[in-house]
Amino acid sequence: MISIDDLSVAWGGFVLLDHINLHIGAGDKIGLVGRNGAGKSTLMKLIMGMQSPTGGRIDRPAGVSIGYLPQLMEHHKGRTVLEEAMTVFDSSDALENEIATLTEELSSRSDYESEAYSELIQRLSDLNDRLDARNSENPEVQARKTLCGLGFRDDELSRPTETFSQGWNMRIELAKILLGRPDLLMLDEPTNHLDIESIEWLEEYLKGRRCSLLLVSHDRKFLDNVTNRTVEIMLGHVHDYKVPYTKYLELRAERIAQQTAAYENQQRMIQKTEEFIQAFRYKPTKSNQVQSRIKALEKLERVEIDETENVRLTVKFPPVVRSGDVVYKASGLTAAYPQKTVFRDADIEIMRGEKVALVGRNGEGKTTLMRIIAGDLQPAAGESRLGHNVNLGYFAQNQEDVLDKNDTVFGTLDKVAVGDIRTRLRDLLAQFLFRGEDVDKRVAVLSGGERARLGMAKLMLQSHNLLALDEPTNHMDIKSKDILKQALVSYEGTLIVVSHDRDFLDGLVDKVYEFRDGKVKEHRGGVSEFLERRKIESLSELEKKDVVKKVREEDKAGAFAQQKEKNKIDRKKKNRISYLECEIEKLEARMAEIESKLSAPGPDDDIMELTRSYLECKRELDAKTDEWGSLIE
Repeated sequence: MISIDDLSVAWGGFVLLDHINLHIGAGDKIGLVGRNGAGKSTLMKLIMGMQSPTGGRIDRPAGVSIGYLPQLMEHHKGRTVLEEAMTVFDSSDALENEIATLTEELSSRSDYESEAYSELIQRLSDLNDRLDARNSENPEVQARKTLCGLGFRDDELSRPTETFSQGWNMRIELAKILLGRPDLLMLDEPTNHLDIESIEWLEEYLKGRRCSLLLVSHDRKFLDNVTNRTVEIMLGHVHDYKVPYTKYLELRAERIAQQTAAYENQQRMIQKTEEFIQAFRYKPTKSNQVQSRIKALEKLERVEIDETENVRLTVKFPPVVRSGDVVYKASGLTAAYPQKTVFRDADIEIMRGEKVALVGRNGEGKTTLMRIIAGDLQPAAGESRLGHNVNLGYFAQNQEDVLDKNDTVFGTLDKVAVGDIRTRLRDLLAQFLFRGEDVDKRVAVLSGGERARLGMAKLMLQSHNLLALDEPTNHMDIKSKDILKQALVSYEGTLIVVSHDRDFLDGLVDKVYEFRDGKVKEHRGGVSEFLERRKIESLSELEKKDVVKKVREEDKAGAFAQQKEKNKIDRKKKNRISYLECEIEKLEARMAEIESKLSAPGPDDDIMELTRSYLECKRELDAKTDEWGSLIE
């Protein structure tokens, strides 16, 4: 589909990408990984033609459509959410025009056995399939399903796009890209502004699509669930693994271990050879052996170990002072702003040593509760209080007012670090993506993401027995998140964390508070148990007593009727399977007949009509084959 050949990107003597080669094939679902600044986003922009390489080339067939979601993008105004999403269907006219053009071209050609003719037939088939997919369901229904899957409520679809935050507008752009059904999806950190349920919906969507995918994400579980290949950009080079992310880590470690062992063995052999040469260089009786070994060393292909950036650091939070049993308690808590009540009548109790996650849609009150806990916001009603001897460490999404703008990155940590960690501050900063000259930057010139990472590193060096962390991993790569997670797992105090990163939360928290429709609900257990429970709840209204009662009554009174109906359905199913098999056989025979005519058309054969008939048969065959497959499962 897309071939990248000998591609290089360099500026000012710095080489970002060094003669890389990569092929993206049909059906490839690639996780593009590497540290921040390695060149992942640059590679996507190169494929889109938004940047030009220093050397090499990118071959992108003219007919391949690409849907690209960058980390930052312009958002459109002046329409409602639904109207903006529906604009993607305007391109259906372009699809129909291209189909008409290709059909006309095929009718005028006679090179039926050529590769070019076959490619035109395939392209025409692909375009028809894409148009059929778009037209298979009412466009507005498709748009509503996609927008709701990405977290919008139905009553929000009529609101103007400009009334939503940048994160919600990103969801609209993502919905438009998905509705366009491109051949290749390129998504750069698509989960940054999604909540857990929206991420799960996107996962299922991507797993079900047969398009190619190039994905940049710092969500390990998301990568594992939707990709089948991992491409690592490391120090300007690419390493290609035909496996998802977690398996890639294992294979990469094995490869480095094998290289290291081979390198060490070769170095021992070289050392012994050089010692022999030095010992007997001037002895005439050994001259032939010496010369032979000198030539052998010159011809030796040296084993090299791939360069890595895997300097790992184990960091622990400092010991904490014991707090009271109840660390935080809220009773009948209502949070509101002048224009809106966020949630009401919440009862929350967090005990010493608990690790708690706050989850839910953006805007449902998670950050609002964190601000109330930190004392930055007063509740509209109810009671909110910290327990006895609680020392709170609060990490807000906006670190603007927390850090000294006149201090340097290194100085920020140096002022709070105590003990042995002071000798390893540069290593710690490197794990939070501050390397080389970055550590001497003043806080005033740092981006919002850089300040967030520095604030998190600073918090890890201070002693608090309650940590309230609001989206602490938003600007971290996978390695930085691992550093933070292992430190929090061994943290002795109490933790409250807002995050949409399931991999980060999994195995870390033991209780979940869900913010949903103005209410706060407690779920015992970790995030995996919560997700399983929510899937059940979202599939039905079984928690309502009247529905549960009705189901139980049907289970008791209707067992025989259900079995009878099942037998009836089984008979219908067998009859339908037999019918489909006959129809499939007829369609295959008809297509073979048309293929025969297309390969050697007679003077009276209408190529355009034959091609149209062939494509109609193919669409009908695909639909009946899919139905047959679903029935025999």
